[in-house]
Amino acid sequence: QVQLVESGGGLVQAGDSLRLSCVSSGRTFESFSMGWFRQAPGKDREFVAGIRWTGGRTYYGDSVKGRFTISRDNTKNTLYLQMDNLKPEDTAVYYCAQEAPRPSDPDATIYDVAFFGSWGQGTQVTVSS
Repeated sequence: QVQLVESGGGLVQAGDSLRLSCVSSGRTFESFSMGWFRQAPGKDREFVAGIRWTGGRTYYGDSVKGRFTISRDNTKNTLYLQMDNLKPEDTAVYYCAQEAPRPSDPDATIYDVAFFGSWGQGTQVTVSS
């Protein structure tokens, strides 16, 4: 079983930056696409960013383009999310996710929850105004 552990969340002011990290226990981490999602109370889980296994292709949700940067270090089995110019609307629990070998929905894309099979416990990010 793959286990993902996020860290780096916290309470910050608008305009501040945070860097989230996600460490995977998987021995073949480098073979899987990875993603970040977030969920605010009463809201659906929202796609934030994704990265292909090579790290050569990245994807971002419209609300974070130009502010967030996803990256990975396969030698450390670690995924990162650099968050700059944070806004109060970024407040949410942020989840790290790893691509499922067999997606529950065969038509799922990296933008979809169903594309991923393993999830971290989440880390809280709170941005005050």
